Amino acid sequence: MFIFFQNNEDEPSVSSELPEDIEDWNKDHVREWILRIKVDQRDADILYNEGINGAGLLLLEISDLTELGISLNAKKLIIHNRDQRLKLFTCRLKPYPFKRFNAAHRYQENFILDVIETGPYDLIQPCHEFKKFTDTPKEKKITKYRFEVIKFAAACMNSRTNGTIHFGVKDKPHGLILGVSVQDLDFTREQTSAIEKHFQEQFVEIAKRCIMPPRFVEVLKADMTSTGKFVIEVDIEPSFIVCEKTYFKIYNLIKGNERYNDAILERNGSSSKLRPKKKNKKEILRAHMEKLSQLRKNEEEKHLTDVRMSSQGLKLCNMLTGGTGSLDTSHFTCYVVVTNKSHPSLLENLKFLIPMKPVAVLDFDPESAANGLNRLFEDSKTNNHLPADYEITQTVQETADKLKLTRNTSWVFCNGGINEEDPSDSQKWSIEKGASVRHPVYFLCRKDVMPNKKFLIVFLLLNQVTDGNDPMVETFHMFRQELHGENQILCICDNETTYTYWKDLIKGRYGVDISRRCISELSFTEINGTVLSLWSENRKSHRFLPGGSRSTVVLSNETEDTLDLLSILCVNQCDGGNEDKQQHEESFYRGGKVSWWNFYFSEQAGSAPFIKRDKFEYIIDGIIPDLLNMKRSCVFFNIFHLPGCGGTTLAMHVLWTLKNKYRCAVLKYKPHDLTTVAQQVVELLTYKAKEQQTRLPVLLMIEDFEKISYVETLQEKIEEECQKENISSKSTQVILLNCMKVESHEQAEDNDNSVYLGNDLYEKEQKLFDEKLKELKRTYTNTDTFHGFMYLQTNGSSEYLKRDVEKTLNGFNFQDEHAQLFAVLVLLSVYCRNALLSVSACEEFLHLPITEDCRSCKAEDGFNEFSALLTRCTAASNFVFEGMRVINSCVAQHCLDELVATHGVTKADIMNTLLTTFLGYDLFLGKQKLMQDVHSMLVKSRHSTKSESTFSPLIHDIMKETPGREENILLNATKVYKKDAVILQLLARYYYLKKREEDFNVEYEWALAFAHSKDKSYICDKVARVLRGELWYKYQRDRDDPIKPDSLEMYLTLAESARNACRESQQTTQKEDKIQFQRPNYYDTYKSAELLCEHEVAVKVIEIVQKTPPFTSDDRLLGQVLSGKIKMEDLTSKQPKLKEYSDVLSKHMHYILDLEPFVHLDRKDKLKEPSHDTLNKCSQQRIFDEINRSELVKNIHLIDKIKEKKTLQDVERTKTDSLYRMRSQSTLKRSNSCINLCQRKTSRTPSGASEITSIHSKCEVHQVAPEPYTNNFGVQKINYTKMSGSLLEVINF
Repeated sequence: MFIFFQNNEDEPSVSSELPEDIEDWNKDHVREWILRIKVDQRDADILYNEGINGAGLLLLEISDLTELGISLNAKKLIIHNRDQRLKLFTCRLKPYPFKRFNAAHRYQENFILDVIETGPYDLIQPCHEFKKFTDTPKEKKITKYRFEVIKFAAACMNSRTNGTIHFGVKDKPHGLILGVSVQDLDFTREQTSAIEKHFQEQFVEIAKRCIMPPRFVEVLKADMTSTGKFVIEVDIEPSFIVCEKTYFKIYNLIKGNERYNDAILERNGSSSKLRPKKKNKKEILRAHMEKLSQLRKNEEEKHLTDVRMSSQGLKLCNMLTGGTGSLDTSHFTCYVVVTNKSHPSLLENLKFLIPMKPVAVLDFDPESAANGLNRLFEDSKTNNHLPADYEITQTVQETADKLKLTRNTSWVFCNGGINEEDPSDSQKWSIEKGASVRHPVYFLCRKDVMPNKKFLIVFLLLNQVTDGNDPMVETFHMFRQELHGENQILCICDNETTYTYWKDLIKGRYGVDISRRCISELSFTEINGTVLSLWSENRKSHRFLPGGSRSTVVLSNETEDTLDLLSILCVNQCDGGNEDKQQHEESFYRGGKVSWWNFYFSEQAGSAPFIKRDKFEYIIDGIIPDLLNMKRSCVFFNIFHLPGCGGTTLAMHVLWTLKNKYRCAVLKYKPHDLTTVAQQVVELLTYKAKEQQTRLPVLLMIEDFEKISYVETLQEKIEEECQKENISSKSTQVILLNCMKVESHEQAEDNDNSVYLGNDLYEKEQKLFDEKLKELKRTYTNTDTFHGFMYLQTNGSSEYLKRDVEKTLNGFNFQDEHAQLFAVLVLLSVYCRNALLSVSACEEFLHLPITEDCRSCKAEDGFNEFSALLTRCTAASNFVFEGMRVINSCVAQHCLDELVATHGVTKADIMNTLLTTFLGYDLFLGKQKLMQDVHSMLVKSRHSTKSESTFSPLIHDIMKETPGREENILLNATKVYKKDAVILQLLARYYYLKKREEDFNVEYEWALAFAHSKDKSYICDKVARVLRGELWYKYQRDRDDPIKPDSLEMYLTLAESARNACRESQQTTQKEDKIQFQRPNYYDTYKSAELLCEHEVAVKVIEIVQKTPPFTSDDRLLGQVLSGKIKMEDLTSKQPKLKEYSDVLSKHMHYILDLEPFVHLDRKDKLKEPSHDTLNKCSQQRIFDEINRSELVKNIHLIDKIKEKKTLQDVERTKTDSLYRMRSQSTLKRSNSCINLCQRKTSRTPSGASEITSIHSKCEVHQVAPEPYTNNFGVQKINYTKMSGSLLEVINF
């Protein structure tokens, strides 16, 4: 649609026939337009007959019209409306960037938005809709706003197109910016309320993610002062990952006669309309949305951005310093800044101007002193001037003295704003103020005022320049004339739109290509950080992160403190530090962890470069570039390494080398909740780049993740966070460098994204290490203590370590305190990864003296000669402290072997010393971590099919080395870890598995003690297992003897107690499920150990009862009693000898009758199969009552909720969830069908999870193959090694 103005008022009329550009009009278009602006028919005919077309109309002057005999009225109307139309269509502005809120973007009143109202284009380019909103009464503004936003948003979402609705923009003329007042109206809250009211409840959260909060864009007057009005804009983004295949209905949306209820709206051309009812059938609608969603997904993938590879950051450094790369030694001694209207949000990122101390600032913002750039300098001394103050009325020197030039920054207000001078718009500025601005331009370019070619003019474009008459354009031309070119001019802006306008205006008016003198690809955040980093003092006092296009951004202290799980590596890491080079190098070569200082010192003049391992180049040039081309948001690669072989050093060397290209960080420690890590990683990714299309990837190094599955979990968490933040890109956003210790090459994964670092050096590496050894011997006199370096240089030689350890420990005496403490550190290093003792604790244990200046001796001095095998490190936990440990686990193992073999110090000796002496101290730094580490050493077992996996490697090794002393260790542990249920459980397990009959009472007491100390299911289950073990043992002991009444009483009492304990454990499990289900990181697990225990006990009781005299004579009797056909009293009334048995059985009859579900009786009341001890035979003894499948089939088309409810009712009625009723493969399949249906309920309610747990565990049990083995009591025992993983985890005891 096109615009022209009418006669008596500047109100445009619209014609669909007129092209927008007047030059494209023919004589018919001109005649039509002339008639529309109320010119008489006679005058229109004259011009038509003269053949005046659009190009001729543009050239017409008053004299031409007079010569043609046009009336005065017609002449005035034609010239006025033509000029107004030209002005209107040349004053265009780009709309505010889509889905951004912090851009320094403003609109100007009566300008035209350079977009039109349209329907969907490519689904990514936003469609637009304009609402005048100025005529709406204040009391109706909110109602109209809610209505129009919901209507437009729903239409865009159902059309899967991005869109923006603008309030305060007129559609006739099209896109005319007016602005509206927003005082006392909460549009944000009202918009949220409208979404909740008019969308279906299940889609409200989706709608909130698609409909952005309102954005308020300030509207300026023509003279660049504020109007107090805003354009309100709402962006809509129905991304595929959020909306998928959903269609959105709106309800109860009413405005006057326009009503929408249960309605589906779509974008139809430039408006939002109802979807035709005939197309709203579910099948048609579903197919349509599926197709549209796929189109949206395809378009999103097309528009994904790559990581921007540009060098404008380096270009900025070079141009601003004249090629020196430092502002301390810059070629330019003076800077002059020319700037226009600033935005308050930009001021924080313009602080780079302050240390530059510009000689003068030519400011075209009339409100600069109130809220603009001048306010940024309020703490700096500036002198405010008007352009006329620069007029040379005296000598040049006297004028410079009057202006106080070069002493303080001269702030020149070039468009009013001080001394009550009014601002001018761009059309009048040239006439009213243009001449006066030439005075400062001329004065500042004089060779006798500024050093020749040693000053730089910086045009800082803080606002779009769209008018060729803009003062900035004219001022640029003035400087260009005075400087005879543009080589001393630098133009800076932060977006492509501003740059394009500026470049095209300069090119159009003066024929000059300014692009080589422009910086436009950096945000002002990146510009600020890059310029600040050019000062050496700032590189010492600030920390900088890499930004896009080889720029930098300032890392604030507040942000770094927030990212407390990450140790961030900055581009200026170590700059300005004052660390001791020798101390860092000695610590590293002795076996300490490498620090950033080691890499920093190796890059300084006169230092040898850091040794690059063979895999270094492969990772830098091969793996990482390949990972960046992957489509996933987060990827990872692995560095598998043997202990002490430099894996951590290699990983940190990679980070150090890439710190200028990626945002690099090290995870300080592995927390329980990886979601927090993911959140901090994404925050680092988006820091100062949240609204940018491209970002530098994060390279995160992680250590000490025991399993690859944990790394994959972190990867998934990071991808979820990227999804929440709507971060999408063609290339990878986060790379995880997983550094993982392994014991052998076989444990390392073999794939393209993994490298293995062993202790065998390649030929090239060997030469580098040999040369480095020569250099170290020239520099240091104590290279014999450089165990870490020598271990690598000798290819991990065991002979070297053994010889060196023997020499160092030659005078070891376990009676000495420092020897005991050293032995403890050795044991910790061997059996617990990352274990250490705090330095302060070591000092306390060693009773090191404190000097008069309150400083103690170094802990290393207290260890005497053993200190050569120790190193300092930082604790990998949420509480940071400095600790001590053995150099690496290989050295520790050799030390432990030497202590045992040569000095007769056993592991039990060291462990007892640790438990009774060092852990006996009440308070010392790091005690909590030490307690956790020792706890892990005692409890944590390896995943193994061997029997020793029952206990931790330490306990198992003590059993081997000093049999029997493990009991003393465990008893001492219970004293240290008072009321610790897991330690008590460990002791009970020990008695259960390793001791004889007389220890069952002791074991039972321990089990009861910890069962009541913690409300944990696995602990309650231990009581049941103790009782079950005692039943097994005593029955096996008397197996060949006839069962006596007192023995029967004992068996049944034990069995009933075990059954009760099992059920108590089940109840505790259900309580835990209800609690855990509420946690955000709850993962459902199948807790079936207690069910299996009850199952086994029941089977054993059936076997025992079958062998008692009342039932030995007839194998049908037990079945008849259990089925209720005969009573126990009737069975024994005719046999008085059996009365004693009858009394015992009657006493426990309620329990015996509970065994009925465990047996399968044939028609003759016989047990079809004998009972067995193995789990597989137990499950075969049971029968699974069939679910009424017809009910399920009949309801096959019911909605899921009905299916779930019906299935669970069937499960309850038929006792499908009973382990003992499972038998055949066919019934197993039917149970699986129940599981599939009920699984949906599991995901929503903990009770559902409990039911499915029960069923699923039995399905697994049914498939266990019988393979018994013998335990300590000579009884066949279940072989759990054949079980599925989920069961193995819960019953590995």
